[in-house]
Amino acid sequence: MLVLSRKINQSIVIGDNIEIMLVDIRGDQIKLGINAPKNVKIFRKEVYEEIESQNLEASKEATADKLNILSNFVKNKFGNNNKK
Repeated sequence: MLVLSRKINQSIVIGDNIEIMLVDIRGDQIKLGINAPKNVKIFRKEVYEEIESQNLEASKEATADKLNILSNFVKNKFGNNNKK
């Protein structure tokens, strides 16, 4: 991890097109300004982790649904072949 010291109105640049500026310091909080292209998604970490968690859960549900559909298809298609 790179750790930098910045004063108000000083910035850092990430890559060619992302700039992060220290806008304000009040007590134990800082305000950051971020200039980035519109296609770059920017989230607070706790929000990002919640999105990841919800996406994982949705993916699990979708996979379970597909497996149920496939299982039902196989039972309907091939289930009668086992009868004697």
